[in-house]
Amino acid sequence: MEISVGQWILILVLILVPLLYEWSATFKYLCKMAFYNGWILLLAVLAIPICAVRGRNVENMRILRFLLLHIKYLYGIKIEVRGWENFSLKEPYVVVSNHQSELDLLGMMEILPNRCVPIAKRELMYAGTAGLACWLAGVIFINRKKTDDAISVMSEAAQTMLREDVRVWVFPEGTRNHDGSMLPFKRGAFHLAVQAQVPIIPIVMSSYKDFYNKKERRFTTGKCMVRILPKVETRGLGPDEVPELADSVRKMMLATFLELSGEPSQSRDTCSQ
Repeated sequence: MEISVGQWILILVLILVPLLYEWSATFKYLCKMAFYNGWILLLAVLAIPICAVRGRNVENMRILRFLLLHIKYLYGIKIEVRGWENFSLKEPYVVVSNHQSELDLLGMMEILPNRCVPIAKRELMYAGTAGLACWLAGVIFINRKKTDDAISVMSEAAQTMLREDVRVWVFPEGTRNHDGSMLPFKRGAFHLAVQAQVPIIPIVMSSYKDFYNKKERRFTTGKCMVRILPKVETRGLGPDEVPELADSVRKMMLATFLELSGEPSQSRDTCSQ
């Protein structure tokens, strides 16, 4: 039986792919990231019809969390959480967390409180099945390029938090930071908390440097420490106190990040550069 050109190509691919996966760290990294994103899109396909029964509802976030929790096991990532007692609040609050990479999703799903939704950039809404699943789960989308729109959305979010007993998760750095520190905080999350007069709960995830590095194209197994810090009250504060509030929370989170990541306290502060 003759083997066609197409069959030869298939045989070569089946031989070369496993070899490249074992021999090339870059190829392994690209494969893992492709699977990570592709798997999330596939899980979103499963989530959409289930979430659609309720329509756009914050309770659908429970379904997304259930479907995504297992991903850490696929990649051999152990997540250790401390400070669970700081999530015992019954009232609405704003969660602020550092932002390192796509892998932040794993830490978020590990500890996501009930009736808590992230604030995300508007572009995510158009990310295929993942965007639709997020919309159905009540994710709040903002257009970061239009300040007026972002302020309007934040104002509506403050009213929704109080009216519907919703918690909001925000990455105040505004974008992913791969430099092993923290970018300056944007103040939207803090204006939101002050406007709604609800507490802020800082969340710090340790550096992924031991198992993940985008620049080096490295993605192995590893451990991530997550610490839930005590609440920061905003009751009685006004807009004028927001800058000081944002700076004090960032300093607290940066000190915790350096401690969890095993970095010296005098490590470079991105904000001061």
